[in-house]
Amino acid sequence: MSVPIGPRAAAGRRTPDSGFDAIVIGAGCAGLSAATALVEQGARVLVLEARPVLGGRASAVRDPATGEKLDNGQHVLMGCYDATLSFFRRIGTSDRVRWQAGLAVTMIDRIGHHSTLKLPPLPAPLHLLAGVLAWDALSWHEKASVVRVGAALRTASGRASGAEIVAGSGLTVRQWLTSKGQAPRLIELFWEPLALAALNQPIGEAAVDTFLEVLSRMFGPEADRAALVMPAVPLDELYAEPARQWLEAHGSQVRTRSVTKVRVERERVLGVEVRGERIDAPLVIAGVPWFALPALFDAPPAALADLLRRAQATAASPIVTVNLWYDRPVLDEMLVGLPGRVFQWVFDKGQIFGRSHSHLSLVSSGAAGVVARSNEELIAVARREVEEALPRAAVAALRGASAVRERQATFSLAPGQPARPGTRTGVDGLLLAGDWVDTGLPATIESAVVSGHWAADAARRS
Repeated sequence: MSVPIGPRAAAGRRTPDSGFDAIVIGAGCAGLSAATALVEQGARVLVLEARPVLGGRASAVRDPATGEKLDNGQHVLMGCYDATLSFFRRIGTSDRVRWQAGLAVTMIDRIGHHSTLKLPPLPAPLHLLAGVLAWDALSWHEKASVVRVGAALRTASGRASGAEIVAGSGLTVRQWLTSKGQAPRLIELFWEPLALAALNQPIGEAAVDTFLEVLSRMFGPEADRAALVMPAVPLDELYAEPARQWLEAHGSQVRTRSVTKVRVERERVLGVEVRGERIDAPLVIAGVPWFALPALFDAPPAALADLLRRAQATAASPIVTVNLWYDRPVLDEMLVGLPGRVFQWVFDKGQIFGRSHSHLSLVSSGAAGVVARSNEELIAVARREVEEALPRAAVAALRGASAVRERQATFSLAPGQPARPGTRTGVDGLLLAGDWVDTGLPATIESAVVSGHWAADAARRS
């Protein structure tokens, strides 16, 4: 994330011929995917990151108590993440993820009943319908209600965008599901956990348009589109550091601790200024989050006034993650859903990473109601919920715990939020990348990588 810098020298050191074809600001998923795609096209790129580590809002830090690397939130990929998986292939890390064979998720409801939703290898949306009909958590009446959503998904699969079905309707996810006759228990056990994970916002607040786009991709023609793809290593090892190594091996540069300002003159980008050094380049890609975009300019040009106004007016939605270390294994699966609770999903990071000890990561998406609680309170809630759901956890000894907050994890998808921007801006030579770019997707890794690839493609066509 880029932040304001203090007073600078009137002229500053200058590198009039930097030798860089492009400068990318921000070394998260968007910035690194844009930079690697540009280099793949033959460009020489400079990546500038304000923080001391790479990864942006999808990064890892070392836990001081255990020495383990902790992601700043549990990120789950899916088989329909075409751009992300292409990015991993480019930097050589496709073998650092674990594919689930189809979608199979165990849910533990609030009274402790365990059930598994498993989608069979059938064409979409038949696999969803067949999976729900075989799911023993629901009554036959509740199962039958999903047929109405299946009809909508069939419509979505034949369109360019699933969101076209209800574009501009102003409906929230809950309102749309209710209009489709979805049974309350089906909403609680399936649709709400899925929507919270995808949108990071309560279903009574998030607009349905983006959720339908997710569903149309997730439940696409191939059964493996809905497969869960788990990072088998911390995020810095999955993409951040490998991307840095790949870029440097191809003659480009990555610099951290580089708070950056964009230099613009007469609606044309000139380059950037970093620590008093002016670096010229004909192209700058701003790959920072929406909330950091205004800080890239000392004197924002008039051509960016509307864009920056929308960025400042866009609300954020937080994620809270609690990590619990037990003295023995307490979970048989890598992932379990806990619907109807503060923490909706629990991941066994020990199993995912192939470690022998038990390390659970509990995620609360759309966590505006709890993000302000103390670490002790969050850990207590997470421990109570997991030990009520998992009997083995209740008798195991807790060896350690930590809480991680990402207060501006995603942008709000509530109806009435400012319109998301495109890749191009009103300043010649300045492009945008980031999950806020209007990819049609929520603020996911896939949206960020798609935007990075779009920016690289726009640069090539320019």
